[in-house]
Amino acid sequence: MASKTNFVIFTTFAVLVLGAGFAAAQDELRKTFFKDVDIALAAADEANARLLAPRSYSAGVEDYEAAEVGLERGRNIEYVRRKVSDAEENLTTAATAARLAQTVLAQVMKSRQDAANAKAPELSRDVWDKAQREFGNSIRYLERGDLKNAKRKDIEATSLYRDAELIAIKAEYLSETRQLLADADRARVGRYAPLTLGFAQRLLAGAERELSENRYDTDLPRSLARQANYQAKHAIYLSEVVRDVRDKNLTVEELVLQWEDPLTKIAGVADIAPSMSEGHDQIEQDLITYIENMQNEKQSLEQEVEANILRLADMEDEIRALDERLGGAT
Repeated sequence: MASKTNFVIFTTFAVLVLGAGFAAAQDELRKTFFKDVDIALAAADEANARLLAPRSYSAGVEDYEAAEVGLERGRNIEYVRRKVSDAEENLTTAATAARLAQTVLAQVMKSRQDAANAKAPELSRDVWDKAQREFGNSIRYLERGDLKNAKRKDIEATSLYRDAELIAIKAEYLSETRQLLADADRARVGRYAPLTLGFAQRLLAGAERELSENRYDTDLPRSLARQANYQAKHAIYLSEVVRDVRDKNLTVEELVLQWEDPLTKIAGVADIAPSMSEGHDQIEQDLITYIENMQNEKQSLEQEVEANILRLADMEDEIRALDERLGGAT
């Protein structure tokens, strides 16, 4: 019984040793065979060959994976060597083609990135997809060495990416305001608040014009879009107030009292005696004076804090100097 147990232990140990030896041998073979192709793969990835030279890159990766599987399964060494060689050749070709594409297709690459930054894949999906197809065609022509057709598709793709980018920018900045104005139109807001609504419409048109003329300087159109958004909401609110007054749901006196109430509350917080006997001009001026005084006081306190910080820094320097003169004596 003991001898049988010893045999099993020995056999298991032998299998483990052989397995470890086989794994070590495989590892050494991999280092030997895959050293150069690993460098070629890294170079292809660095050149973005997956995108810019997909045919050669895919063929190279396929050969690379076949070589790995062949090595793991103990296939003929010549088979593994051949697959590694094919993979290295295809990946090197892919890296070269990708670097060429980066130069030849620089314009379309930039327009593609600009469109992606503007969220065109989400906000302008149809035009983005068309641009992607033309971009893919341009790359395929370039891989075949057909520079003429590659440049033709490059131009078409660039134009489509620019269109997708502009649509996306407008959608991001202007879509909510457009929807508000459409809602206002359905609610006939223009009948009750035509001045405010017209102002919102002019602001929106100005934002669209600015985006079309200079899409990369978005500060002004973004500001115009925000103002248009506000004025559209303001027009909707005013139209509801005008309707209430027209329908006798709210008298003019009640409306004025409603508008006076917030000023009265703010004046109370500022410790100002509210007086509306001659309108809101006096309380408005009192509140402005109060706010200006608070701002001046805040500025004065900030300056005092800065001066204290400087004094503390000087004192710390003086303490360090005294400590050095004392030489650590207590």
